[in-house]
Amino acid sequence: MTDSPGWAAPGSPSDGQGSDADRPAAQPSGKGTTPAQAPGDANTPAQAPGPTADAKWSAAQPPPGQWDSPAPGRTPQPATPPAQQPPAAGWGTQPGSPYQYPGGWGSTPPAAKPGIIPLRPLGLGEILDGAVGTLRGHWRPVLTISLVIAALTQITLLVIQRTWLNDLPTAGEDLTPSQAVKLMGDTALVYASQYFLEILGLVLVTALLAPVVSRAVLGQASTLSDTLKAVRPLAPRMLALTGLLLLGAVAAVFLPVLPGILTGSAALTALGIPVGLVLLAWFYVTFVLAPPALMLERGSAVAALKRSAKLVKGSWWRVFGISLLIWLIRTITAMVIVMPFAAIALVVSPEGLSGLLDGTAALSWSFLLISAIGGVVGATVTVPMQTGVTTLLYIDQRIRREALDLELARAAGLHGYGTATTAERPGG
Repeated sequence: MTDSPGWAAPGSPSDGQGSDADRPAAQPSGKGTTPAQAPGDANTPAQAPGPTADAKWSAAQPPPGQWDSPAPGRTPQPATPPAQQPPAAGWGTQPGSPYQYPGGWGSTPPAAKPGIIPLRPLGLGEILDGAVGTLRGHWRPVLTISLVIAALTQITLLVIQRTWLNDLPTAGEDLTPSQAVKLMGDTALVYASQYFLEILGLVLVTALLAPVVSRAVLGQASTLSDTLKAVRPLAPRMLALTGLLLLGAVAAVFLPVLPGILTGSAALTALGIPVGLVLLAWFYVTFVLAPPALMLERGSAVAALKRSAKLVKGSWWRVFGISLLIWLIRTITAMVIVMPFAAIALVVSPEGLSGLLDGTAALSWSFLLISAIGGVVGATVTVPMQTGVTTLLYIDQRIRREALDLELARAAGLHGYGTATTAERPGG
């Protein structure tokens, strides 16, 4: 039992059990008897026993403090001593939970919040709010790092587009079978390159911004120089982890379709595509926490992969759902940001709307450059949201499984935090 606000002491008036010291002493009475006369009151005549008293008062009364009369024809149950009465359950009360608050109805006690999140297991709203709070409160290092990675990614994608799509036939041309196959292969290569470049950017931004998010959790400020200083010793390991993740993603996608490609079977290739997508989703979610694990635990690349798999185990669907939700939010937000740039690119492009319909506009430098600028702006704003959610998921999983909140509280200078037992802590 603690003295913190929000606790209701057992036996207090708040839970319907008044103190026996505040009640008048009950006089013993039997059937047909009346209360005893007060001493010294000799002039008061004693009332004779009769049926009137039996009809008005029952021999067994309900327990004190319970505002409920027994139903007609039902024998009242004997009162349970106050010390043996179980606490009243409310909305959301967990069985065996030590928390019973007046007006709280089974809610958890307020946790310490030195930074962007409370130091306890997090909900979806708190994770999203923490990611946005990191972007809002530490925008200088966040946007600078995100801008550099987004610019490098878009430049690489622009080169790939110009290299593989330069000699593609237009929509009005009659395609031979070999040209159709080449068109499909080059288009698939461009989209695959775009996807893997996006994964690369997410991994790098997540790793680079993990120290910023960890400082934001502790309520500490971050600068670009401090972030780079923390990241610089781990740069070789970060690059090794990025390479392993890219190789794993490529293997998850292409291994299932490789038999169909080698045998020339279109049906076998089509069958391997959904299998590859499922494997890619499993691979991504299983190792999504590896970048923050590497940067915050400072282990090797292989150790970070094992750490992510261990933290995600048993919570795969939760991590998958949150990651998918933030990916949808980020994609929709990025599309809204890119749309004005795409409209400007169509206006500036010599071919205009007709060039967009026949595919020639996508090959002009003006269209590609303006679209790339829009992609850089959209990625700069939205990628930190997803990477922040990933780092907070890592912290949340460690709080749930390893009581990381105690270490975070000590690092934040919260003296006396965590003196309660594990059962008394939220989520313990």
